[in-house]
Amino acid sequence: MRKILILVTFFFSTVVFAQELNCTVNVIAQLTGNDNNVVFQTLEKQLTEFINNTKWTEKNFGPEERINCSMVINVTNYENDNFSATLQVSSSRPIFNSTYSSPVYNYNDKDFNFQYLEFQNLVFNPLQFESNLISVLSFHVYMILAMDADTFALNGGDEYFAQAQTIANYSQQLNGQGWKLEDGLQSRFALIDNLLSPAFKEIRSTMYNYHIEGLDVMSDDAKKGKTKIIEQLSELQKINRRRPNAFLLRVFFDAKSDELMDILSGGPSVSITDAVDILNRIAPNHSQKWRNIKF
Repeated sequence: MRKILILVTFFFSTVVFAQELNCTVNVIAQLTGNDNNVVFQTLEKQLTEFINNTKWTEKNFGPEERINCSMVINVTNYENDNFSATLQVSSSRPIFNSTYSSPVYNYNDKDFNFQYLEFQNLVFNPLQFESNLISVLSFHVYMILAMDADTFALNGGDEYFAQAQTIANYSQQLNGQGWKLEDGLQSRFALIDNLLSPAFKEIRSTMYNYHIEGLDVMSDDAKKGKTKIIEQLSELQKINRRRPNAFLLRVFFDAKSDELMDILSGGPSVSITDAVDILNRIAPNHSQKWRNIKF
């Protein structure tokens, strides 16, 4: 009897610590004109279970360590088992000694075409292509894991970025958009290629310093944290000088623009004139937000 209890305890502890993500999945199908079709509800339920119940890493995550994230699939066309859609992915991480969660990854994947049969098995293979549906979702899962890890340790996301690149490489075998060099400067291929390129190394060091030495210390020393965050803008400016209008800068500020506007507008008084000037240079598409900064 005691052995049985031990086995049961082990089983449940394995389940509790197996999942890395706390992901909300929404499938929106209004544009198809048939959004009441039960297949969309089934797809949403299956994808929620697939993402949250798959063990993506070798590490154990406690319930409080799971990464909060969301995936919104907007189906634009549906015929038989062929789906055309866009995918909005976002994630956040908690800030030390605070109830605030900081946005980390915010990506709009505009080339999400896939096949899906209701109730089909959804299984991820880290080394082998299964389907475009599995590849795209798994790619973004590892992007979430990698970006999150980079905020806790310098280049902490290396192994997860490597897996995302592996997925991108083996997914090039099909005609799905977003996996190849020729698919444009804002594709999944471009995203992972740029993140692993030394030409954009400041993005990853900024992710670490911005969070660990900036946001995470603000509860103890708000001025020190705010100053560190402002310093990181100068690091990002180095990228802009080498590669004006770099895609990765857009990805960074799509996640951080609202947060930066709030940080620079509030808190302890520090000189932010140069910071606002840098923001207007390296993230002009958010210029309206920079104009709202009060200083």
